[in-house]
Amino acid sequence: MSKVNLNDGLKGITNYWDPHLVSSVNDHDIKVAKIKGEFDWHHHSNTDELFLILKGTVHMEMEGETKILNEGDVFVVKKGVEHRPVAPEEAHILMVERNGTINTGNVVNERTKTDLNSL
Repeated sequence: MSKVNLNDGLKGITNYWDPHLVSSVNDHDIKVAKIKGEFDWHHHSNTDELFLILKGTVHMEMEGETKILNEGDVFVVKKGVEHRPVAPEEAHILMVERNGTINTGNVVNERTKTDLNSL
């Protein structure tokens, strides 16, 4: 067992939308990322996705509505819901997803990450 300091780990992340693996709990991965700007519209067919906003503000756009998430907020996007995180300024997020969940869900493009770096 080892401890991980999220603040120190996030300092080492230099690219936006590049999730890093923090740890795994049962059958779920804990990931962190720095984000800025708009991500791609996507959904996850087989799993919910939990977001914890560590720093900044994230606009979670979903099928006809937008939730404004601030530092300390937790939000769960239910499986199958089309969504797109948008960060007007740099934000830091923690995500909890089932092991093997691809960050771009049903979309495969240059932002798709399948081999994550660890903190």
